[in-house]
Amino acid sequence: MTSTIERTEAAEAPATPKKGGGITGAAANYLDERTSISAVVKEFGRKIFPDHWSFMLGEVALYSFVVIILSGTFLTFFFQASMVETHYDGAFVPLKGVEMSAAMDSALHISFDVRGGLLVRQIHHWAALLFIASIGLHMLRVFFTGAFRKPRELNWMIGFVLFVLAMAEGFTGYSLPDDLLSGNGLRIIDGLIKGIPFIGTWTSFLLFGGEFPGTAIVGRLYTLHILLLPAILVAFLALHLVFVVVHKHTQFAGPGRTEKNVIGYPILPVYAAKAGGFFFLVFGVIALMASFFTINPIWNYGPYDPSPVSAGTQPDWYIGFADGALRLIPPGWEFVWLNHTWSINILVPVVALVLLLLFVAIYPFVESWVTGDKREHHILDRPRNAPTRTAIGAAGVTFYAALWAAASSDLMATHFQLSIEGVIHVVQAWAVLGPFVAYFITKRVCIGLMKKDREIVLHGYESGRIVRLPGGEYIEVHEQLDDYERWKLVDYESFEPIMLRPNANGKITPVMRLRSAMSNWFFEDRIAPASRAELDAAHGHGHAPAVGTGSPARGELEDPTGGNTHH
Repeated sequence: MTSTIERTEAAEAPATPKKGGGITGAAANYLDERTSISAVVKEFGRKIFPDHWSFMLGEVALYSFVVIILSGTFLTFFFQASMVETHYDGAFVPLKGVEMSAAMDSALHISFDVRGGLLVRQIHHWAALLFIASIGLHMLRVFFTGAFRKPRELNWMIGFVLFVLAMAEGFTGYSLPDDLLSGNGLRIIDGLIKGIPFIGTWTSFLLFGGEFPGTAIVGRLYTLHILLLPAILVAFLALHLVFVVVHKHTQFAGPGRTEKNVIGYPILPVYAAKAGGFFFLVFGVIALMASFFTINPIWNYGPYDPSPVSAGTQPDWYIGFADGALRLIPPGWEFVWLNHTWSINILVPVVALVLLLLFVAIYPFVESWVTGDKREHHILDRPRNAPTRTAIGAAGVTFYAALWAAASSDLMATHFQLSIEGVIHVVQAWAVLGPFVAYFITKRVCIGLMKKDREIVLHGYESGRIVRLPGGEYIEVHEQLDDYERWKLVDYESFEPIMLRPNANGKITPVMRLRSAMSNWFFEDRIAPASRAELDAAHGHGHAPAVGTGSPARGELEDPTGGNTHH
């Protein structure tokens, strides 16, 4: 019998690498010897990812894109990207003999004559909508938790580009069937382009291949939709994921979580198995939606014809904010100058939307400049602990919602029997005043929640139990927080605003004054986390428990796990 020492030494001895057996093992060894891919897989597989539900929004976007690629590949075998006129002779009787383009004819053929074609087409469309929606929600999560801060500013811009590309990809695909709905959407784009002074008309002719609708727009959109935009999307998506791995994943505050220590699961095998299961869940939900909910029934709209335009012809929801911006501009904003018609009612919303998107893209750099915070951040903020940023986000969402609602102004008027002018005036007021109201209310709510958290940390929850002390005094017993809850409530920083000081030349420039004023505005009414002295004082009065040698300030609480981290 071997001794304990012998068994231990045998266990500690390095294992001899074993060659894989069979054809699979030989192929794996052959590949590894020439690429050293095992080292890459080993290093990548050890990366730790937190397991918080909000991080799944990015995964939903990724898996939706995979579904788009799979279903879109199937559709390309049957779709004809041509505007050649033909007469429909398929299975849908109401449209038999109707003149339409080959693109519309092939889309109907996919829907009614190809086995499983309508299901795959609806899977493709629902996946596209979910793709854009999940990217938008993912960006909101990143914004409200401050995950865009150094060193992730560039990754925020990459994510923003992905969002814009996703909208472009969705719009080009939505416009391909050449039906009444997509034709009206293209007509709006044509109007926007022609509203640009000097170059608008020529740009429209170049894009559409002549006077709208032209003869080449479907083929050009098809090339963009299946070739150029997907290639750019894949490249930016890969770059986005590389940065996620390089920078490590952000995580919410908690015991054992530090700027350098990520608590979660390794990619292999735990996270990969969970991610694989989640992919099939996303795919299944999309398939169920495609099975039970009709989307884009082009057979109801018929081929594009400018004469039967009616209420309710809006593009997909993600383009609604641009359509709504056009509807909110008052009439009469045109004039003729230098033998050209200047359509201010088109230029103003276009410029405003471009500036809005530009501000979203560069916001990480704007906040860094205003706050003067150049440190690396790997711990996420609770939205309430950054009240100004959260209020800015709420104002932006309110403004977007107003533009989005304006895109359905005609439907609201017809369904609720209101005047279209009254609906437009209400939404105009919403778009102008709503962001300011949302900013003020959100910031006050955040500050109120911070004060409540501070009070709970110092004094605990009100239990409703009244106790009489030996001296005859009556007090209410407070239920105290455990270490995990207390850590979550105090693990944030109260950054100081930038002080107005002369530069190296002894001068205070207007830019420095502006930056100092904006910094003071960003940090005004801030609530500092409870300090150790405050907690000790509260404990001395019997309101809060001792926390060992730890402190309630950020990074000073005693780790309830005993310093052990479990991955």
